[in-house]
Amino acid sequence: MKGNLFFILIVALILSVSCRNSSKNSSGFVFPDTDTIPLAEAEKLSAEAIADIANNIASPVEIANLLQVLSVPYSPDYLATSINVNRQPTDFDKALALGILGADLGYLNMYEKTATAINILSDIKKLAEGLKVGQFFDFDAIRRLSLNRSNLDSLLFLSVDSYTRIDKYLRDNGRGHLSALMIIGVWLEGQYLATQVIREYPHPVLRDRIGEQKIILNDLIMLAAPYCGRDAEFRKLCGYLQEIREKFRDIKISYTLGDPVSVEKDGGLVVEQTETSIVEMSDDQLAGLVEITGKIRNKMVINN
Repeated sequence: MKGNLFFILIVALILSVSCRNSSKNSSGFVFPDTDTIPLAEAEKLSAEAIADIANNIASPVEIANLLQVLSVPYSPDYLATSINVNRQPTDFDKALALGILGADLGYLNMYEKTATAINILSDIKKLAEGLKVGQFFDFDAIRRLSLNRSNLDSLLFLSVDSYTRIDKYLRDNGRGHLSALMIIGVWLEGQYLATQVIREYPHPVLRDRIGEQKIILNDLIMLAAPYCGRDAEFRKLCGYLQEIREKFRDIKISYTLGDPVSVEKDGGLVVEQTETSIVEMSDDQLAGLVEITGKIRNKMVINN
Protein backbone atom coordinates (compact mmCIF):
# COMPACT_ATOMS: atom_id res chain seq x y z
CA MET A 1 0.00 0.00 0.00
CA LYS A 2 2.88 2.37 0.64
CA GLY A 3 3.54 2.76 -3.05
CA ASN A 4 0.17 4.34 -3.76
CA LEU A 5 -0.13 8.03 -4.48
CA PHE A 6 -0.69 10.61 -1.82
CA PHE A 7 -4.45 10.44 -1.62
CA ILE A 8 -4.06 7.28 0.41
CA LEU A 9 -3.38 9.84 3.09
CA ILE A 10 -6.91 11.14 2.86
CA VAL A 11 -9.10 8.08 3.00
CA ALA A 12 -7.18 4.84 3.40
CA LEU A 13 -6.95 3.76 7.00
CA ILE A 14 -3.31 2.84 6.63
CA LEU A 15 -2.19 2.82 10.20
CA SER A 16 1.20 1.25 9.57
CA VAL A 17 2.64 4.30 7.83
CA SER A 18 4.61 6.30 10.40
CA CYS A 19 6.58 9.49 10.31
CA ARG A 20 9.43 7.50 11.81
CA ASN A 21 10.06 6.19 8.27
CA SER A 22 11.43 9.57 7.31
CA SER A 23 12.51 10.62 3.87
CA LYS A 24 16.04 9.68 4.74
CA ASN A 25 14.90 6.15 3.89
CA SER A 26 13.43 7.01 0.51
CA SER A 27 14.08 4.82 -2.49
CA GLY A 28 16.70 6.95 -4.13
CA PHE A 29 14.83 10.18 -4.81
CA VAL A 30 16.74 13.23 -3.59
CA PHE A 31 15.07 16.62 -3.31
CA PRO A 32 17.07 19.37 -4.98
CA ASP A 33 18.80 21.87 -2.73
CA THR A 34 17.45 24.86 -4.59
CA ASP A 35 14.06 26.52 -4.60
CA THR A 36 14.46 27.76 -8.19
CA ILE A 37 13.06 24.80 -10.10
CA PRO A 38 11.93 25.60 -13.67
CA LEU A 39 8.17 25.39 -14.05
CA ALA A 40 8.69 23.15 -17.08
CA GLU A 41 10.12 20.52 -14.70
CA ALA A 42 7.49 20.97 -12.02
CA GLU A 43 5.22 18.13 -13.07
CA LYS A 44 8.01 15.58 -13.15
CA LEU A 45 9.48 16.74 -9.86
CA SER A 46 6.15 16.76 -8.11
CA ALA A 47 5.26 13.24 -9.22
CA GLU A 48 8.46 11.86 -7.73
CA ALA A 49 8.20 14.02 -4.63
CA ILE A 50 4.64 12.97 -3.95
CA ALA A 51 5.53 9.29 -4.24
CA ASP A 52 8.35 9.84 -1.76
CA ILE A 53 6.20 11.79 0.68
CA ALA A 54 3.40 9.23 0.47
CA ASN A 55 5.74 6.59 1.81
CA ASN A 56 6.54 8.60 4.90
CA ILE A 57 3.78 10.97 5.92
CA ALA A 58 1.40 10.10 8.76
CA SER A 59 -2.19 10.39 7.56
CA PRO A 60 -4.87 12.25 9.50
CA VAL A 61 -6.59 8.89 9.83
CA GLU A 62 -3.52 7.47 11.53
CA ILE A 63 -3.67 10.38 13.94
CA ALA A 64 -7.40 9.80 14.47
CA ASN A 65 -6.71 6.15 15.22
CA LEU A 66 -4.06 7.19 17.74
CA LEU A 67 -6.57 9.51 19.39
CA GLN A 68 -8.99 6.63 19.78
CA VAL A 69 -6.29 4.43 21.30
CA LEU A 70 -5.57 7.24 23.76
CA SER A 71 -9.32 7.48 24.53
CA VAL A 72 -9.58 11.03 23.19
CA PRO A 73 -13.27 11.74 22.50
CA TYR A 74 -14.51 12.93 19.13
CA SER A 75 -15.00 16.67 18.79
CA PRO A 76 -16.76 18.49 15.94
CA ASP A 77 -14.85 21.62 16.89
CA TYR A 78 -11.79 20.31 15.05
CA LEU A 79 -13.54 20.22 11.67
CA ALA A 80 -13.15 22.87 8.99
CA THR A 81 -16.85 23.73 9.11
CA SER A 82 -16.17 27.34 8.12
CA ILE A 83 -15.28 26.28 4.57
CA ASN A 84 -18.08 27.28 2.25
CA VAL A 85 -17.55 25.26 -0.92
CA ASN A 86 -19.74 27.66 -2.85
CA ARG A 87 -17.28 30.46 -2.10
CA GLN A 88 -14.04 28.97 -3.41
CA PRO A 89 -13.53 31.14 -6.50
CA THR A 90 -10.23 29.78 -7.83
CA ASP A 91 -8.82 26.35 -8.56
CA PHE A 92 -6.22 27.10 -5.89
CA ASP A 93 -8.97 27.52 -3.29
CA LYS A 94 -10.84 24.44 -4.45
CA ALA A 95 -7.79 22.15 -4.45
CA LEU A 96 -6.61 23.25 -1.01
CA ALA A 97 -10.12 22.88 0.41
CA LEU A 98 -10.42 19.44 -1.18
CA GLY A 99 -7.35 18.32 0.74
CA ILE A 100 -8.51 19.84 4.02
CA LEU A 101 -11.99 18.32 3.79
CA GLY A 102 -10.54 14.99 2.73
CA ALA A 103 -8.55 14.94 5.98
CA ASP A 104 -11.71 15.75 7.94
CA LEU A 105 -13.52 12.94 6.16
CA GLY A 106 -10.88 10.48 7.32
CA TYR A 107 -11.24 11.72 10.90
CA LEU A 108 -15.03 11.36 10.75
CA ASN A 109 -14.86 7.86 9.32
CA MET A 110 -12.56 6.71 12.12
CA TYR A 111 -15.09 7.91 14.68
CA GLU A 112 -18.01 6.56 12.60
CA LYS A 113 -19.76 9.93 12.39
CA THR A 114 -21.79 8.94 9.37
CA ALA A 115 -24.18 11.89 9.09
CA THR A 116 -21.43 14.50 9.20
CA ALA A 117 -19.26 12.44 6.84
CA ILE A 118 -22.08 12.42 4.28
CA ASN A 119 -22.32 16.21 4.48
CA ILE A 120 -18.58 16.62 3.92
CA LEU A 121 -18.73 14.11 1.08
CA SER A 122 -21.30 16.34 -0.59
CA ASP A 123 -18.91 19.29 -0.28
CA ILE A 124 -16.07 17.21 -1.69
CA LYS A 125 -18.27 16.36 -4.66
CA LYS A 126 -18.87 20.04 -5.40
CA LEU A 127 -15.18 20.85 -5.17
CA ALA A 128 -14.21 17.94 -7.40
CA GLU A 129 -16.78 18.97 -10.00
CA GLY A 130 -15.49 22.53 -9.80
CA LEU A 131 -12.02 21.23 -10.65
CA LYS A 132 -13.55 19.15 -13.46
CA VAL A 133 -12.47 15.88 -11.87
CA GLY A 134 -15.83 14.80 -10.48
CA GLN A 135 -16.05 12.07 -13.12
CA PHE A 136 -13.53 10.04 -11.16
CA PHE A 137 -15.82 9.72 -8.15
CA ASP A 138 -18.72 7.32 -7.85
CA PHE A 139 -20.35 9.45 -5.20
CA ASP A 140 -23.50 7.36 -4.97
CA ALA A 141 -21.47 4.24 -4.22
CA ILE A 142 -19.23 6.06 -1.73
CA ARG A 143 -22.25 7.51 0.04
CA ARG A 144 -23.92 4.11 0.20
CA LEU A 145 -20.80 2.50 1.63
CA SER A 146 -20.38 5.31 4.12
CA LEU A 147 -23.78 4.49 5.54
CA ASN A 148 -22.86 0.82 5.89
CA ARG A 149 -20.06 0.53 8.45
CA SER A 150 -19.50 -3.14 7.65
CA ASN A 151 -18.25 -2.21 4.16
CA LEU A 152 -15.36 -0.02 5.31
CA ASP A 153 -12.77 -1.88 3.22
CA SER A 154 -14.81 -1.38 0.06
CA LEU A 155 -15.28 2.29 0.88
CA LEU A 156 -11.55 2.77 1.28
CA PHE A 157 -10.69 1.00 -1.95
CA LEU A 158 -13.21 3.01 -3.94
CA SER A 159 -12.07 6.30 -2.44
CA VAL A 160 -8.37 5.61 -2.91
CA ASP A 161 -8.92 4.53 -6.50
CA SER A 162 -10.88 7.71 -7.23
CA TYR A 163 -8.26 10.04 -5.80
CA THR A 164 -5.39 8.18 -7.47
CA ARG A 165 -7.05 8.57 -10.86
CA ILE A 166 -7.62 12.26 -10.15
CA ASP A 167 -3.94 12.72 -9.39
CA LYS A 168 -2.89 11.02 -12.62
CA TYR A 169 -5.39 13.01 -14.65
CA LEU A 170 -4.23 16.33 -13.23
CA ARG A 171 -0.59 15.55 -13.92
CA ASP A 172 -1.23 14.24 -17.41
CA ASN A 173 -3.01 17.48 -18.17
CA GLY A 174 -0.47 19.94 -16.80
CA ARG A 175 -2.27 20.61 -13.52
CA GLY A 176 0.15 19.02 -11.09
CA HIS A 177 0.16 22.16 -8.95
CA LEU A 178 -3.36 21.24 -7.84
CA SER A 179 -2.13 17.89 -6.55
CA ALA A 180 0.56 19.71 -4.56
CA LEU A 181 -2.13 21.91 -3.03
CA MET A 182 -4.27 18.95 -2.03
CA ILE A 183 -1.48 17.15 -0.22
CA ILE A 184 -0.55 20.36 1.59
CA GLY A 185 -4.20 20.72 2.62
CA VAL A 186 -4.24 17.15 3.94
CA TRP A 187 -1.06 17.67 5.95
CA LEU A 188 -2.10 21.04 7.36
CA GLU A 189 -5.45 19.75 8.57
CA GLY A 190 -3.89 16.64 10.08
CA GLN A 191 -1.31 18.71 11.94
CA TYR A 192 -4.04 21.08 13.10
CA LEU A 193 -6.05 18.15 14.46
CA ALA A 194 -3.04 16.84 16.41
CA THR A 195 -2.02 20.22 17.79
CA GLN A 196 -5.53 21.08 18.91
CA VAL A 197 -5.98 17.77 20.70
CA ILE A 198 -2.68 17.96 22.55
CA ARG A 199 -3.79 21.16 24.25
CA GLU A 200 -6.29 19.12 26.27
CA TYR A 201 -4.72 15.65 26.08
CA PRO A 202 -0.92 16.07 26.38
CA HIS A 203 0.10 12.50 25.67
CA PRO A 204 3.82 11.92 24.89
CA VAL A 205 3.08 9.71 21.87
CA LEU A 206 0.99 12.42 20.24
CA ARG A 207 3.65 14.96 21.16
CA ASP A 208 6.26 12.92 19.29
CA ARG A 209 4.01 12.62 16.23
CA ILE A 210 3.71 16.39 16.10
CA GLY A 211 7.46 16.90 16.40
CA GLU A 212 8.20 14.30 13.72
CA GLN A 213 6.33 16.41 11.20
CA LYS A 214 9.47 18.54 10.86
CA ILE A 215 10.75 15.96 8.36
CA ILE A 216 7.54 15.92 6.34
CA LEU A 217 7.24 19.70 6.30
CA ASN A 218 10.68 20.00 4.71
CA ASP A 219 9.49 17.66 1.97
CA LEU A 220 6.27 19.62 1.50
CA ILE A 221 8.19 22.86 1.11
CA MET A 222 10.27 21.29 -1.65
CA LEU A 223 7.10 19.94 -3.22
CA ALA A 224 5.64 23.44 -3.33
CA ALA A 225 8.89 25.11 -4.42
CA PRO A 226 8.32 24.88 -8.20
CA TYR A 227 5.06 26.78 -7.84
CA CYS A 228 5.96 29.45 -5.25
CA GLY A 229 6.44 32.06 -7.98
CA ARG A 230 3.38 31.00 -9.91
CA ASP A 231 1.00 33.63 -8.50
CA ALA A 232 0.19 35.63 -5.37
CA GLU A 233 -1.82 32.77 -3.83
CA PHE A 234 1.07 30.35 -4.05
CA ARG A 235 3.56 32.93 -2.80
CA LYS A 236 1.43 33.47 0.28
CA LEU A 237 1.05 29.74 0.92
CA CYS A 238 4.80 29.16 0.56
CA GLY A 239 5.35 31.95 3.05
CA TYR A 240 3.00 30.28 5.50
CA LEU A 241 4.88 26.99 5.20
CA GLN A 242 8.10 28.81 5.95
CA GLU A 243 6.53 30.32 9.07
CA ILE A 244 5.69 26.86 10.35
CA ARG A 245 9.16 25.63 9.40
CA GLU A 246 10.72 28.36 11.52
CA LYS A 247 8.92 27.00 14.59
CA PHE A 248 10.40 23.57 13.88
CA ARG A 249 13.93 24.89 13.42
CA ASP A 250 15.37 24.01 16.85
CA ILE A 251 13.44 20.77 17.33
CA LYS A 252 15.81 17.81 17.06
CA ILE A 253 14.95 14.32 15.79
CA SER A 254 17.26 11.33 16.01
CA TYR A 255 16.75 7.66 15.12
CA THR A 256 17.73 4.43 16.83
CA LEU A 257 17.73 1.16 14.90
CA GLY A 258 15.68 -1.68 16.37
CA ASP A 259 15.52 -5.40 15.73
CA PRO A 260 14.61 -6.59 12.21
CA VAL A 261 11.09 -7.97 11.87
CA SER A 262 9.53 -10.35 9.35
CA VAL A 263 6.42 -9.13 7.58
CA GLU A 264 4.24 -10.79 4.97
CA LYS A 265 4.34 -9.08 1.60
CA ASP A 266 3.05 -10.37 -1.73
CA GLY A 267 2.60 -13.86 -0.34
CA GLY A 268 6.09 -14.13 1.17
CA LEU A 269 8.04 -13.05 4.22
CA VAL A 270 10.24 -9.98 3.97
CA VAL A 271 12.66 -8.81 6.65
CA GLU A 272 12.35 -5.11 7.40
CA GLN A 273 14.52 -2.95 9.61
CA THR A 274 12.70 -1.13 12.41
CA GLU A 275 13.71 2.12 14.00
CA THR A 276 12.56 4.41 16.79
CA SER A 277 12.53 8.18 16.59
CA ILE A 278 13.56 10.40 19.47
CA VAL A 279 12.09 13.90 19.41
CA GLU A 280 13.70 16.63 21.49
CA MET A 281 11.08 19.36 21.82
CA SER A 282 10.52 21.72 24.74
CA ASP A 283 7.11 22.81 26.01
CA ASP A 284 7.72 26.27 24.57
CA GLN A 285 8.55 24.81 21.17
CA LEU A 286 5.42 22.70 21.22
CA ALA A 287 3.35 25.74 22.20
CA GLY A 288 4.84 27.62 19.26
CA LEU A 289 3.82 24.84 16.88
CA VAL A 290 0.30 24.77 18.29
CA GLU A 291 -0.04 28.51 17.86
CA ILE A 292 1.36 28.84 14.34
CA THR A 293 -0.48 25.78 13.03
CA GLY A 294 -3.82 27.03 14.31
CA LYS A 295 -3.18 30.53 13.00
CA ILE A 296 -2.31 29.44 9.47
CA ARG A 297 -4.87 26.67 9.20
CA ASN A 298 -7.62 29.05 10.22
CA LYS A 299 -6.53 31.52 7.57
CA MET A 300 -6.91 28.74 5.02
CA VAL A 301 -10.47 27.81 5.99
CA ILE A 302 -12.03 31.26 6.50
CA ASN A 303 -14.01 32.58 3.57
CA ASN A 304 -13.53 36.30 3.11
